[in-house]
Amino acid sequence: MKENPLNSLMNPRSIATVGAGNNPTKMGTIQALSIVKDGYRGKFYPIHPSEQTVLGHKAYPSVFELPETPDLAIFIVPTDQVIGLMEDFGKIGTRRAVVITAGFRETGSAGQELEEQLKECARRYGIRFLGPNCIGLLNSAISLNVTVMPLEGPPGLLGMASQSGTYVTQTLPYLKKRGIRFSKAISLGNEADIDINDALAYLGEDEQTKAIALYIEGLKDPARFLQIAREITPRKPVIAQYVGGTAAGARAGSSHTGAMAGPDHLYDGLFQQAGIIRVYSVEDLYGLGWALATQPHLKGKRIGVITNSGGPGTAISDTCNAGGLEVPIFSKRLQEQIRPHIPPHGARANPVDLTFFLDIQAISVTIPELVIQSGEVDGIVLHGAMGTGFMNQIYTHAGEMFGVPRDEFLESFREDTTAAMELPKKSGVPFLVSSFFDESDDFTTAYREHGIPVYDAPEKAARAMVALWKYRQIRERRLETAPALPPAAGEAAALIAEAVKRGVPFLDEFASKKVLAAYGIPIGAEELAHTAEEAVETAGRLGYPVVLKGCSEEFAHKTGRGLIYLNLPDGAAVRRSFKAIREAAEKEIPVLVARMVRGERELVAGAIRQPGFGPCVMFGLGGIFTEALRDTVFRLAPLSRLDALEMLEGIRAKELLGEFRGMPAVDREALAGILQKSGNLLLLHPEIREIDLNPIIIEGSRPVVVDALITF
Repeated sequence: MKENPLNSLMNPRSIATVGAGNNPTKMGTIQALSIVKDGYRGKFYPIHPSEQTVLGHKAYPSVFELPETPDLAIFIVPTDQVIGLMEDFGKIGTRRAVVITAGFRETGSAGQELEEQLKECARRYGIRFLGPNCIGLLNSAISLNVTVMPLEGPPGLLGMASQSGTYVTQTLPYLKKRGIRFSKAISLGNEADIDINDALAYLGEDEQTKAIALYIEGLKDPARFLQIAREITPRKPVIAQYVGGTAAGARAGSSHTGAMAGPDHLYDGLFQQAGIIRVYSVEDLYGLGWALATQPHLKGKRIGVITNSGGPGTAISDTCNAGGLEVPIFSKRLQEQIRPHIPPHGARANPVDLTFFLDIQAISVTIPELVIQSGEVDGIVLHGAMGTGFMNQIYTHAGEMFGVPRDEFLESFREDTTAAMELPKKSGVPFLVSSFFDESDDFTTAYREHGIPVYDAPEKAARAMVALWKYRQIRERRLETAPALPPAAGEAAALIAEAVKRGVPFLDEFASKKVLAAYGIPIGAEELAHTAEEAVETAGRLGYPVVLKGCSEEFAHKTGRGLIYLNLPDGAAVRRSFKAIREAAEKEIPVLVARMVRGERELVAGAIRQPGFGPCVMFGLGGIFTEALRDTVFRLAPLSRLDALEMLEGIRAKELLGEFRGMPAVDREALAGILQKSGNLLLLHPEIREIDLNPIIIEGSRPVVVDALITF
């Protein structure tokens, strides 16, 4: 296995910067200040054409006058200088770089050409680099910060890889207020060389990083992303926000970093297949990511809710329950233990509601400890542990009545938070806090300083607990490698080659089903007829009732065009229908005669080759309402058996696959086989653009493909 280029890039012993000076309003200087001021202990070599010193460090007029070969070079210079500098550093032996400079692929075709020249230069010298058009990186383990914002506080646990520089650096003050700290953070920019797959693999192996957050605008290699993520997610949680799934999002991402976006439903399927928890806001990316990074694994779904107010307790309980968690009623024994510590009118069954009872030790220590020791919960969500923040508000109205200065008043109410902070760590269960008071409150500050997430709304704390539950399910799911592809079927290859040679856009239904049958996908009994008498003879042999369909490469879809007749009981009906189909087609097209497949459940499956994404498999609720209901799931091909079976559980109407209204359970293995083989077809035959199997009718328990279309 090749060594990840980020291993050395994130841990340089020496750094040279080009573009830093002594003007604190310039971006190069601002970023150099972060290196100098935030505790990096390696050597720092500024390169400047005229200054003798930069930020108190000896400056060098050119790359070739440096006293040694730096491990890392950072470029914050005009675009037209970057390639020349890359070459200079290559000549002296530097093998890692960060290109902050923008003006490449994201600007259009001219920028794209310039970026290709930059890549070629770097390849020539064996240089691996971040960017261009990025904001740099953070490594809190060695106090390395090459971004524009100060990195303060102790090392963190949450790793970040982002296709937006803002989310690595401008959010640092925002994160500091919330007690969230990065382990490592990587701004990827245009990903001309090192990409998000490299970053994900690096963070997956980094011992400091306990959870990984990804901000994604598009993926260049989804298949590699999937492979890497599936290796990581069983042992380390990964959470992601994708924003390129709409036309506006894709356009913005392209102009921002030149990212290749894809339809949202494909990314949704990719994340599920990879075991990645998807979020839809950067607030959740950080907030839920911090819970995943700091909290022990959730061992079950039972959650205890402790609150000083009924509304937040209800909101927490409702959000937890909606996310698949339980808020169980406590045993009589536990309720009796809680009773002395709450007012007579307080609730103790779960949620425990102190109803504005200001005994902070009771809500933050005594009751949580009783609940945890009972063994009746697997996690705690606490709302309302508040101290100086609340008393400060009281003083605003009644200060003169107390007769003491504000500081003295607040100090008299300051609680010892030691026991409250020790409890979550010694309990071994996830412990999440909700409070309407910010860092001005001593309890909020203490929790955050001790790595206990505090959220500014009850639902947010509950959503974080749901994220822990989702990750438990990810850890427990079984994974397997997709089997090797079978050899290409000769008959299928011949049909496809002949159609491509003729330049037709798709195979007709009969030919499409021949291709499917060559790979073992179940289709109904059917034959082509060219005359009415031939159709009657075929129908008699197949057995009534039958279906007649016009079959031509000119008609991709037959419904609503008078080209399909169902449930024909006898020869007379076959003759009439045959004639009607020819009249509707206005030419003598062949007619497909098929045994009528009976079943009340209709499903859809297929595969599509999405540009920049590769072959994907689709499954969902089928029939004429497929597009209206949009109850479908997607996965990347090839599929393992377990991937395919997991797809069956992914649709909203999954109950239809079990025993339902007197119908037997669907043969899931057979249905999963159809999905696997559909994906294999695209991999074996690159000429195929799309396969549409709709509907698949469940006859008894057996799935049968009754209509199919293969498109080029």
